[in-house]
Amino acid sequence: MIVISDTTPIISLIKAGRLELLQKLFNVVYIPAAVYMELTENKAYSEEIKIVQECPFLFIEEVQNEKSVMILRNFAGLDAGESEAIILADEKQSDVLLMDEHRGRQVAKKMGIVITGTIGILIQAFDEKILTKKEVEECIIKLKENEIRISEKLYRKLREYIDK
Repeated sequence: MIVISDTTPIISLIKAGRLELLQKLFNVVYIPAAVYMELTENKAYSEEIKIVQECPFLFIEEVQNEKSVMILRNFAGLDAGESEAIILADEKQSDVLLMDEHRGRQVAKKMGIVITGTIGILIQAFDEKILTKKEVEECIIKLKENEIRISEKLYRKLREYIDK
């Protein structure tokens, strides 16, 4: 399975204390160079930098088509990480792209790329019995405490799903 990730799902899972879910669910996750830079050069993520640098299942990949990246940045208004993640997902014909940002998800969908985000990862981990209902609820609390921007609508859907 080929999985590409943008920055936000990785940060969200680190903040929730559940980055290992990516390895348990997908074994290996590829990130473009711009995402790696966003994860390791932003002072706001100082605690997360070491985690990312030492993570054995995150692999950095260079995007081949820089022109496509620039087109997404200039015409779709996406940042470097989102643009490179979408192009890398297209180049590697990924099975799934991990992305939370609305605009990036819209662009990726139009390109025919399968997408899931932080909430989708938690649902998949719950379905595969990697996380219990209580552990998913703890993740929600940690995400909120760390001011991870996920809509209340999505939180409600997740709660309804795990309550079934």
